[in-house]
Amino acid sequence: MPSFSIPSPAQGVWHLGPLPLRAYALCIIAGIIVAVWMGERRWVARGGKPGEVTEIATWMVPFGIIGGRIYHVITTPEPYFGAGGKPLHAVYLWQGGLGIWGAIALGGVGAWIGCRRRGIKLPPFADALAPGIVVAQAIGRLGNYFNQELYGRASDLPWAVHITCANQARPCTGEGYYHPTFLYELLWNLGVAALVIWADRRFRLGHGRAFALYVAAYTVGRAWIEALRIDPANDILGLRLNVWTSLLVFLGAVTYFVVSARLRPGRETVVHRGPAPSDDAPGGAPSDEEVRA
Repeated sequence: MPSFSIPSPAQGVWHLGPLPLRAYALCIIAGIIVAVWMGERRWVARGGKPGEVTEIATWMVPFGIIGGRIYHVITTPEPYFGAGGKPLHAVYLWQGGLGIWGAIALGGVGAWIGCRRRGIKLPPFADALAPGIVVAQAIGRLGNYFNQELYGRASDLPWAVHITCANQARPCTGEGYYHPTFLYELLWNLGVAALVIWADRRFRLGHGRAFALYVAAYTVGRAWIEALRIDPANDILGLRLNVWTSLLVFLGAVTYFVVSARLRPGRETVVHRGPAPSDDAPGGAPSDEEVRA
């Protein structure tokens, strides 16, 4: 037993009469609110109109949640479709389990739809949202703490987390002291947000490069943190699937960053396809000239 450790929360659900308030859900909601708030401020500073991020978030958020859950279930199917699995639990979002790559992929589809409807260029919009997204990920990791999940190998370090299995929605490895990998990722994510904000101000990143920097920096941390985790996951050639995903996504993000910097140096001065649509005309198709650009 370490001389000091991080205690697990006594509970992860509070009841207001028949209404359960789940810490995991509250963390996800808080992360979304912070991401939208940060995105709005950065988007307006880039030349966007107030309220556009909030409007497009109505597309991004549900797409992202669905995509995150689909990725989690596909990459960790055993608790739902394996021996003794419970298929219905695949839709139990409150028990944890949102894969970031599915959330980013399908959330990006939602962003593309919303941007298309508003006549907004997607790359600068993604640049504006990047720091807020990774801060939202950090806040979401607090939900894993309340659920007592996604911890790492056994540890006697002073910052080891004491897992009691009291709040676990998933099968518990066993009471003991483990690496708090959810905390490692929380801190890493906040560092990535600071890096992207600094680099964006220092180098005036544009054309999606701030978003690419976020993805590349996040995957570096996710790879080594993932290697510490002991929750069930599919392996390929001895490495967890999410490690391989991080490596591939890292290469893609770096390639995009380098190629984009060569083809389109600098930052966009126009973030809408044609004149910014008025508040009473949220749609607005792009002109042929803007589409070609």
